[in-house]
Amino acid sequence: MNGLSQVEQRFVLHWGEMGTRWGINRTVAQVHALLFLSPKPLNAEQLQAALGVARSNISNSLKELQGWGIVRLVHLPGDRRDHFESLKDVWEMFRVVLDERKKRELDPTLAMLKVSIEEAAKDEATSDYTEQRLRDMQEFFQTTTGWYGHLRLWPTEAVTKLAKLGDKALKLLGIGG
Repeated sequence: MNGLSQVEQRFVLHWGEMGTRWGINRTVAQVHALLFLSPKPLNAEQLQAALGVARSNISNSLKELQGWGIVRLVHLPGDRRDHFESLKDVWEMFRVVLDERKKRELDPTLAMLKVSIEEAAKDEATSDYTEQRLRDMQEFFQTTTGWYGHLRLWPTEAVTKLAKLGDKALKLLGIGG
């Protein structure tokens, strides 16, 4: 990886590997990592040179990252090329990714569960046990997405304080030792 320190290379490679575990293309994750670490916006040529991948791969990666809402196009004075920058606030980036995953994964699952439960109630071939399992799954998704909807509105300071509470949160709720 051209022009990157050992630490930067390690992070970019690791982020790419983690991306594949999260279901994201390795290059997409590596482009994001480079933009996240960069103190200034980068253009596609700079990203291509740093990663050593095809220009088309960089372009596709940038489009996907923009679609997720974690990278944006910027223009620099005196430079006609498109430049890109990543969100820098990790909490906001996490929120944006969760919003997008909810939209892409949880909302369709909730819609499918709703239809399945309606059909199961009318279908004699579907057991009461199966219908109840579907209802339990629906309740779980409704509860967690509802909780996230409330949490999403909290200021970052409140979210970080909640996250740092750890076991103290259980004590506040009267649960645990």
